Amino acid sequence: MYSQQQTVKLQNLSKSLLEQTKEHSFKTEEVDKLRDVLRYHEYRYYIMSDPLISDFEYDTLYKQLEKIESEHPALVSPDSPTQRVAKGLTKDFPTVQHLVPMLSLENSYNADDLIDWDRKARELTGLENIEYCVEPKFDGASISLIYENDLLARGATRGDGVEGDDITTNIKQIRSVPLSAKFAAYGIRQIEIRGEVLMTKNNFKKYNDQLAEQNLPPLANPRNAAAGSLRIKDPKEVSRRNLEAFLYHVSYHSNIDGQPNIDESLKTHSGSLQMLWDLGFRSPQKEKKIFKGIQAVIEHCREFEITRDELPYEIDGIVIKVNEIALQDKMGMTTHHPRWAIAFKFKARQATTKLRAAEFQIGRTGAVTPVAKLDPVSIGGVTVSSISIHNEEYIREKDLRIGDTVLIERAGDVIPQIVKSLPELREGNEKKIHFPKQCPVCKTDLVKEEGEAVWRCTNINCPAQVVERIIHFTSKDAMDIRSFGDANVRKFFELGFLKYIPDIYKLPFDKISGLEGFGEQSMSNLKAAIEASKQQPLHRLIYALGIRFVGETTARVLANAVHYLPDFKNKSLEDLQALEDIGPKVAGSISKFFSFPENITMLQELENLGLNLKSNKSIITAGGNLDGQTFLFTGALLELKRGEAEEMVEKNGGKLLSGVSSKLNYLVVGEDAGSKLEKAKRIPTIKILTEKEFLQLISL
Repeated sequence: MYSQQQTVKLQNLSKSLLEQTKEHSFKTEEVDKLRDVLRYHEYRYYIMSDPLISDFEYDTLYKQLEKIESEHPALVSPDSPTQRVAKGLTKDFPTVQHLVPMLSLENSYNADDLIDWDRKARELTGLENIEYCVEPKFDGASISLIYENDLLARGATRGDGVEGDDITTNIKQIRSVPLSAKFAAYGIRQIEIRGEVLMTKNNFKKYNDQLAEQNLPPLANPRNAAAGSLRIKDPKEVSRRNLEAFLYHVSYHSNIDGQPNIDESLKTHSGSLQMLWDLGFRSPQKEKKIFKGIQAVIEHCREFEITRDELPYEIDGIVIKVNEIALQDKMGMTTHHPRWAIAFKFKARQATTKLRAAEFQIGRTGAVTPVAKLDPVSIGGVTVSSISIHNEEYIREKDLRIGDTVLIERAGDVIPQIVKSLPELREGNEKKIHFPKQCPVCKTDLVKEEGEAVWRCTNINCPAQVVERIIHFTSKDAMDIRSFGDANVRKFFELGFLKYIPDIYKLPFDKISGLEGFGEQSMSNLKAAIEASKQQPLHRLIYALGIRFVGETTARVLANAVHYLPDFKNKSLEDLQALEDIGPKVAGSISKFFSFPENITMLQELENLGLNLKSNKSIITAGGNLDGQTFLFTGALLELKRGEAEEMVEKNGGKLLSGVSSKLNYLVVGEDAGSKLEKAKRIPTIKILTEKEFLQLISL
């Protein structure tokens, strides 16, 4: 529909108009340009499912057009975006008409917007204080469901708001959507329900993990994953994605002949949510809140924005609705949105910016990670200027180039990622990102092992690897040298004070004391932390060594497998694989580490410096109340640190495993448990415990 030339022109015009809006210098005579830009972005969003600007940027432009047209009614045209919902549909599925148009919601971004909306609501209803029902604004894909005579008759996408795609077969793959519901008990013959299909954070991560195992590119975010899933032609694939649906609005209903006009449940919005919940739908019945007056709503919005990431799914705001249906009918709607509802949008978490350069960083195992350097951009109050772009395949799949305009987002308000590049905006001077053939630090030829996506530097003496290994060695979960820190490791390395791990215990404190920022107290803290680390148990030292594939649990298994750490040099692959839950890949990595003479020399030097290289098996209590039982922890524990919980197991005679298998007796599950929980559910002999149940078991 739009040529590349038109695309570049309209995107540049979008930026120009957004700048004018920020500067409050928008010219009324440019209203036609504003309409053209909004129509274009509606096409990208609703038709192509491929937006080029963030929701906040679109809403900013839309509100500007609304403002101009309200101030100059003569400028309103019948085809203005404010006078209709965007038209047009993809034709992959049959097109069907909604019983009632699916209008957009008016958006607000601050308390003043809500106060002004409340004022208008009170004027329209003649009430001084209105009861509002508030609920999360789910960040997924909108759907409409029709039930007739208690059976699911049709499911459709939002489409243009008037017509949508018939996706009934795919909707039936979503297990949270009942195939039948007893609406007849409420006197209802036909009903149209609105909702949102989404993928939980946990399911999204699991699905991306599956893609990674198949060397396929990951999906960008849960919202795109949900929207794309609804248009997949294979229903079995839709089912595999574990989608969920929240149903949050009754848009239409007709009664069974001879039944009363309306059930009491349908006289309020909150009542309709309760009805849906009682009928087996996943409505936001538990998440909703009822408030009298707008001030309580505003306070709730502020509190909810802070805690939003505690939810298992993504939301991008709060929806506020007049609770009484009779008042909704009285207030009516515009051609674009109902007057009785508004969305309070959280701070933007997506933005567009320029990719200016790609740097290649070397990790402690030699893995080369490309990092995109961006024009700094603020997302949700945090400025982002660097983002990992993972590996060569990731760059190729997303077709990232130096000079590209890219859409970025912060997942879970923490980890920034590039959603996609915008090739439509290229001007011809963009450059492909060429992955290096040699290590950018030590110039060693890079190697990619079969079946892996990562290139590696194989020079274990590469300065970049040395620094990263020392940082890992001093980290909290390893030797826990608390006063060290990444910055000090890098500074001491550059000054020549650190060349490899044993140098941590030979630092020239007389020279360090002369550096800026190292006063008497700082020096005392650093010395004490280094000295205390010598007493760490063997399993922490093993983990601190940074042996590839050896995590904290495997480190504990290894610590209990020998009396003296260097003895691993005499262990065969068969000996290592005979240990609890150690497979060929991990065994190979352990064997390789201990086969290097320089590593054995390093261990001996650490021992001479006072570190413990001997196993202290006495911490395991034979005959304890967990004697012979095997444990594995997954997810985030709330009361205990992972290391503390694992030590409790061992002190009570239990053993730790690093993976789910038939050998596992107990899986202890914290928050955001992942694939280990799903796998454990399929093995009937494994008992699944919460953290509280684990603590109760320990205390028996």
